[in-house]
This record gives sequence, C-alpha cells and structure tokens, in this order.
Amino acid sequence: MVRLVVYLLTIALIASGLAWLADRPGTLQIVWQGYDIETSVFRAVVILAAGTALVIFLWSLVRALWNSPAAIGHRLMRQRQRKGFDALSSGLIAIGAGDSSLASRYALQARKALPHAPLTHLLRAQSAELAGDRAAARRIYEAMLASPETEQLGLRGLFLEAQREGASEAARQFAARALKANPKLGWSSNALFEQQCKQKDWSGALSTLEYARKSGHMPKAAADRKRAVLLTAKAVQAEDDTPDKALAWALEAHALAPDLVPAAVLAGRILASRGNTSKAAKILQKTWTKSPHPDLAAVYAHARIGDSTRDRFDRVRQLAALNPHSIESPIAVATTATEARMYDEGRRALEPLLAGRLTQRVALLMARIEAGENGETGRVREWLARGMNAARDPVWMADGIISDHWEPTSPVDGRLDAFQWRVPVETRDDAGREVLATNIDELIAIAPSSTAVAAAAKPVVAQPEPAAARPEAKPVEPDVITAEPITVTVKPQAAATPDVASAAVNGAAHPAASGGAPAVSKPSGDAATSVKLTPQERPSPAKADSAVFVTPRAPDDPGTEGPEPELEQPVARRTYRAVN
Repeated sequence: MVRLVVYLLTIALIASGLAWLADRPGTLQIVWQGYDIETSVFRAVVILAAGTALVIFLWSLVRALWNSPAAIGHRLMRQRQRKGFDALSSGLIAIGAGDSSLASRYALQARKALPHAPLTHLLRAQSAELAGDRAAARRIYEAMLASPETEQLGLRGLFLEAQREGASEAARQFAARALKANPKLGWSSNALFEQQCKQKDWSGALSTLEYARKSGHMPKAAADRKRAVLLTAKAVQAEDDTPDKALAWALEAHALAPDLVPAAVLAGRILASRGNTSKAAKILQKTWTKSPHPDLAAVYAHARIGDSTRDRFDRVRQLAALNPHSIESPIAVATTATEARMYDEGRRALEPLLAGRLTQRVALLMARIEAGENGETGRVREWLARGMNAARDPVWMADGIISDHWEPTSPVDGRLDAFQWRVPVETRDDAGREVLATNIDELIAIAPSSTAVAAAAKPVVAQPEPAAARPEAKPVEPDVITAEPITVTVKPQAAATPDVASAAVNGAAHPAASGGAPAVSKPSGDAATSVKLTPQERPSPAKADSAVFVTPRAPDDPGTEGPEPELEQPVARRTYRAVN
C-alpha cells in the first residue's frame, strides 16, 4: 500500500513539473561546430529524459548479457541445492521409518547434489548402519574427522560404533578426543565417565566427574553421590596397602553421602583398629539412622577391642535404639544376645517379628536360640522348616545379580552405584532355596557366633570368640534327581561312620555353619525310618543307604521331640550324601 502511494505521488510530481514547464514557454538555442539547434525548453527536457532512460536501458541490457553465465550457474546451483535438501529431508524420514532401501537411494541423491554438506555425510552413515554395513559407516565417520566442521559428528559416530562392537578402549579414546575438541559437549564427558567406570579407572573417573560438575553437565547432588561411590571404591582397594589414604577417602565419601553403608563400614573399621572408638561410633550411628545394615551393627559391636559379649550386647542395643522401626535393629540385638548366650533377650528382641515380619534370618536366629538354650531338636526343626517358606532378607543386588558384598559398579553393564540393599523379588519356592536344612546335632553343637562379623570386621577389628572345635567335614555330592516320588528306608549305620545330614539348595551355606563347621549326625536307635521323597530329594539307588534327610517327621516317629509344624506346601530340596 505504501509503495502504491509513493508511486502515485511520483507520477503526480512528474506531471506537475511538465505542466509547469508547459506554462512557461521559452527557447533553447545551441550553436556548436557550425550547427545551430533551436528548440523549446519543454521539448529539450523531454528529449533529455528520454535519452537518459534509453542509456539506462542499454546499460542494463549489456550488464545482463555480461552476467548471464553466472546467473545461469547460480540458478542451476539453487535447483541442485533444493533437490539436495529435499533428498536429505526425505532420507532422514526414511531412516526414521526404518526403510533402508529408500534411505540409501535418497543418500545417493543427496551425495550428488550436496557432496560436501555435513548432513549428507550423516545421512550416508546412518543409511549404511540401517542397512547393516558397519564397515561403510565407519569409513564415512572416519572421513568426517578430516574437516573441522564434521569432526565432532564423526567422533560421535565412531564412539557409538565402538560401543556397539564392545570396544571399550576405542570408545574411551573417541570420547576423550571429543571432550578435548569441544569441552561444552555433554555427551563426551558423560560417555568418558561411563567408560572409565566400566574399566574401574577410579582416578580418571573422579577427574572427569569434577570437570562435568564444573561445566554444568551434571547436577551437584548427583555428582556428590557419584564422587562418594568412587572414593569408596578407591578406599576399598587401598585399605590393605595404604590405610591412611583409604581412611581419608572413606571419610570424604561419608561426608558426601552419609547413607552410603560401605563408606561408613570402612571408615569405622579403620578408626576402630586405631583405637578411635568414639569417632568410629559417630560415623556408624549416623549411617545407621539413615540406612541400617548388618555390617554396621557388626563393626559397631566389635569397635572396642577387649569388650565382653555382654558389653557388645549393650552397645548394639544402644545402636538399635537409634532406629527402632527398622527390622535390622531387633535382628542385630538378637544376634549379639545369642553370642552372649542371653537367649531370653534374643527371643524378646525377635518376638515382634515372628508374627507378620518373619524372614529367613529371623527363623535361623530362632533355631540357634532353641538349639543353644534347650537343645530341643523338634523346635529347631520347626524353625528351620518355617525358614524354608519365610520371606527373603535384603541383599546387595544390581540388575538381577545378587552379591554377598557391595561393589561400586554393576557386573552387567558397568553402571556406577548400581548395587542396592533390597529384598529380591522372587517366587516363594525360590526364596526357600536359600535356607539350609541344618543338621540338628550340628546346630546344637554350634557355639553362638556371628557370621556377619567375619564379613564386616576383617582383621583390623577384634574378631568374635572362636567356635568350639568341630569334626572335619566330609565332601558332599548332589544326588541324581528322578521323576517320580518314592519311599526310601533310612537305615542306621555304624556309630563310627558319620553321615552328612545337611542339605543345601543351590549349594548355599547355612549362616550358622559359615565358619567351616561340618554337618554331622549319627543315627540313633535300631529301627529304620521310612521317608517319602519328592523328585527333587530322591537319591540314586547306590546312595540310598547313606542318605539322611532332615524333614518334618510323622507324629508317631520316636525320634521327634516336641510338636511338628505343618508345611503350607512341599519345598523342593536336593539330597547330599557323605563320600568316604
């Protein structure tokens, strides 16, 4: 609209000027080189304007002819670029849709139209990956490294290819080079950190983590947690060789993550070994209030060298009072009470858990209490049978893998801080397989001792009192599992020949027997006992005479002492025999 108004105003001004000249007649005479030219002023102005316009037209025509080759080339280039961009767009859509043939065709068109465009290289590489040609994709990514514009894109592609092929060292080098080329890239720092964790390069991972935190690629809370885990991993490795550095790292890790159990256990253990009991107790108490764990209770109980079992019981009871709502508190109290032969205190501590919170550890502790206090085989057998169907206890678990100790990374994918202390989600039968059907005579003979201390305390902390000497265990062999249930008559053997009567599913060791105590029983009486076996319990014919099964007996069995429990469902177990 504005342009139209300006155009009309310009026409009006020209017309007004011509009218003004027409109203003022005059004569213009030019005498030059013998020529005498005489005309009016109005005509002279019109001729001048027409000549000027003609000169401008001729100049434009000559310039257009002069620039026509360049204009034609520019036009053709724009058409080629338009076709190339259309091919890139369609090719990326084809890659997203998973059409490898169409993506390859568009990649070829884009290469012809835009051979040096970064998107063309990307389309070619991704179309090759989609078609399964990994070698071609790597060649394209390697060619991108020659240009500064495409170097980062090539490094990213080569890193992903190395990850797919499992080349951890190559992936690490590509990530480090990408981080050096452009420190602002977030993926390179994260990728380098993950590769360093997988290779257990804790020092390099700490440096990369600090750089990522300063660059803003990782939140402060997450960075502090990861740093605490890395420091704990370094401390665990250095505990035996350089305990001073291990203590410093463990204390820093505890300050960053007070709920990290391994850091608190390690720091408390080293401090206790140096006689700094008060500081060790503060660290363990702080972590206990946030994440109660059996290892914390074990180190706390033995933090002061020379304490009696009663003193350890009093200390653990004070620790349990800091977190009374956790199931670990009564279990820790009951464990130390059993070690001190204070069976009434242990029974009183476990009483709230017997109704609705019964776990395998609680059932085994009750069996130990019954065996140590009264030696009633019937009650011991009852608690062992209940433990077969009890709920699982928390374990260190990561990506479906259960470990008997904490690890800084996952054994599956190398992810940092993957292990969590939690209850595994399994079926009821699977839960029962971790419980050991312990020999009654062995359980009675066991001196109350804590197996958790052996795993948590290590040599730097005062160890629990050694158990009484036990006969040397004989190796066991699993029997052949058959298809149909049968009835086997268990015959008594000579008194001098012990039989192994401890059956463990999946080869697990009973907590009470982890110190190396054998499972030995001697048949009493001359009468043979008939036991009906499930397919999982059936021994081979050659082994039937020496196999002894600890299962709930019939009410009329003369060897039964006390009432027998009724199992909710049969639990599959394997049978073992002694090998002379």
